[in-house]
Amino acid sequence: MQNTFFPQQRNMRLLSQDTLRGFGGVGEGIAMQCLADGRRVLWLAHESAPKNFTAVDVSDPRKPRVLIQTDLPHANVRSNSLEVSGNLMAVAYQVSQPGLAPAGFDLFDISQPENPRLLSHFDASAPHSRGAHCLWFVDGKTVHMACGDPERVPRNPKDDQVYRIVDVSDPTSPKAVGGWHLPGTMEGDDAPPPKRLAPAFDSGFRAHNTNVYPQRPDRCYLGYLDAGAFIMDISDLAHPKPISRFINSPPFNGFTHTALPLFERQLLIVSDECVQDNGGDWPKLVWVVDMRDESNLVSISTLPMPPVEIHKQRGGRFGAHNVHENTPVPGSWQSEDIIVCSHFNGGIRAYDIRDPYSPREVAYFVPDAPAGSPVGSIQFNDVFVDDRGIVFAVDRHTGGLYALEMTV
Repeated sequence: MQNTFFPQQRNMRLLSQDTLRGFGGVGEGIAMQCLADGRRVLWLAHESAPKNFTAVDVSDPRKPRVLIQTDLPHANVRSNSLEVSGNLMAVAYQVSQPGLAPAGFDLFDISQPENPRLLSHFDASAPHSRGAHCLWFVDGKTVHMACGDPERVPRNPKDDQVYRIVDVSDPTSPKAVGGWHLPGTMEGDDAPPPKRLAPAFDSGFRAHNTNVYPQRPDRCYLGYLDAGAFIMDISDLAHPKPISRFINSPPFNGFTHTALPLFERQLLIVSDECVQDNGGDWPKLVWVVDMRDESNLVSISTLPMPPVEIHKQRGGRFGAHNVHENTPVPGSWQSEDIIVCSHFNGGIRAYDIRDPYSPREVAYFVPDAPAGSPVGSIQFNDVFVDDRGIVFAVDRHTGGLYALEMTV
């Protein structure tokens, strides 16, 4: 049921919205390709079937133009996540039930965006695997991902996706290199099973974002749902090992999503994900963490959120989710002072963290519900900011792609 709501904006204004040919449900895969001819193409992974991915020419963000839209092979698979490195694109595939296929990721040659060409498939299917939920691919050589592993059998099916590393230096022949899981979660582990959150909030001990940056290629900044966030030593790709862990649950309600390092500031931005409607798992926050000593991570503040009593009544999810990740690729905006976040029905919100002990909200955009929304509100799922300061945001259900101008 749609609630009466007045759209809100401050220091952000809408340039355009594209519902992507009527398939406006987009996951958490937004990646920009900068072509030699000057065009900018935004690649989007869809939230669920029937669509796989869509390419949109955003050279003029006021006039986005869909270049191609592809279909998934069946209704029990979703892509959700993709990344672009040069003219290569990696697309994740997660199935609804363990044992189905395709489960893993595809690599495409996108040098001609209107005609992406499949180069290879990395198969992660197994009787206990749902494949890949989220991946990171920025150096043209290595895919880091949250994915099932045929060689690791979870003690609890909620713990099925682990941190995996795949060598794609030959994009026609990807090869598994290494991986890591939380001790105690797999059959054969010496460690006892970890204590789980209360049943209402138990989302599992599994990997999510697996970010690796050129400033520290020997580190992975790993979100691991109910286990918190880890800084991983990946100097030996075959044998990743944890250096430190930031954990807030309990007493909070789990689902650590992203760990974004700010290297010059020696800070780590850690986002939760809201996964229940109507504030059922509130609070889900974005944390500012001191990592001057990477072996001892200390929370020093959280980003201010709009009032939960208002937003939990708007319909759908409200709380933290994705942040712009300073993706180290051409066309991506880089900032260690401004953090841009997607908060489902809380909209897109930007925060000034120059004083990390007292973050300030400096911009936001909260539109009315897109046409056809099943929950009666915007559900911004992901956000990407390009080097022109254009904020691209996507709706989880029907709204498609929004292009915003940010003035901060």
